[in-house]
Amino acid sequence: MTGVVVCAAVLAVAGVFGLLHRRTSGRMKVRGRDVERRLGEAELGARLGERATLVQFSSAFCQPCRATRRTLIEVADMVDGVAHVEVDAEEKLSLVRELDILRTPTVLVLDARGRIVRRASGQPRKADVIAALGEAV
Repeated sequence: MTGVVVCAAVLAVAGVFGLLHRRTSGRMKVRGRDVERRLGEAELGARLGERATLVQFSSAFCQPCRATRRTLIEVADMVDGVAHVEVDAEEKLSLVRELDILRTPTVLVLDARGRIVRRASGQPRKADVIAALGEAV
């Protein structure tokens, strides 16, 4: 009988964790420690956009990274002066650690000066990326 109770408890906890993870994954957020942080061309290995930059941290075998890449390229093409920069997390491991990036894809929205305006861990929705760009531009 205790085995059934333990199994039910584990399933309940896993279900709650899954719902919370699904609810927060890909949401654009502002983190206090990101507010003063700026990224430049030297750190990213690419030019920043004139108005804003969408920085995507990816890894080689990340399936959601491909869909995120398509979304960010579409948004960058829609808005003048916005660039999309994709960073291989394995190649820039020190930057990944410094920015506290825990999973891929992670998307950072930078303003024209390279200041981090928003961050999304997971695959963001196109509408959320456009809304975050509204703050950066």
